[in-house]
Amino acid sequence: MSTNRAGRFILLTAFTLVSCLAISRAQDPQPTPETTPKGTVKGKIDSAVSSIKKGAQSAADAVKEQYNRARESVHGLGEHGRVYARLHWDKNLQGAKIEIAVKGTVATLSGTVPHAKAKAKAIELTQDTIGITDVVDHLTVAHEAKSEADKP
Repeated sequence: MSTNRAGRFILLTAFTLVSCLAISRAQDPQPTPETTPKGTVKGKIDSAVSSIKKGAQSAADAVKEQYNRARESVHGLGEHGRVYARLHWDKNLQGAKIEIAVKGTVATLSGTVPHAKAKAKAIELTQDTIGITDVVDHLTVAHEAKSEADKP
C-alpha cells in the first residue's frame, strides 16, 4: 500500500506542478505584434511612410498655391505689363531702348535695338504675348540708325 500511496503522491504532486505552471503561463502577457521586433519595425516603417505622404501632400499643396498666385499675378497684369515683362527679361534685348504702347489688343513697339536679331526677337515675344493679336513695328536697328545719320 505504501507504494500505492507514494505513486499517488507523486502523481498528485506532478499534477499540481503542471497546473501551477499552466496557470502561471496563462497569466503572463502574450507578446502583441507591436512588441515583437518584427511588429516594432513594421510600426516604424508605417509611421515613416505616413510622414512622407503628409510631407509630399504638403509640398504639392504649396506648389499649387504658388502656381495659382503666379497665374493670378500674370492675369492681373495688363497687356502692357505682360509685353514689358517679356521684353525686359529677355537676354537678347539687353541694352535695347524699346517703348511700348498698347491699345486694345494691338501693341506698338518703337525705339532702338542693338541688332536685327534683337528686333525680330522683340516682335516675336510681343506677338506671342497673351492678349496681343497684332504688333506695329516702329523699331530701328542701332547700326542702321547711325548709318542713316551719316548720310548727307
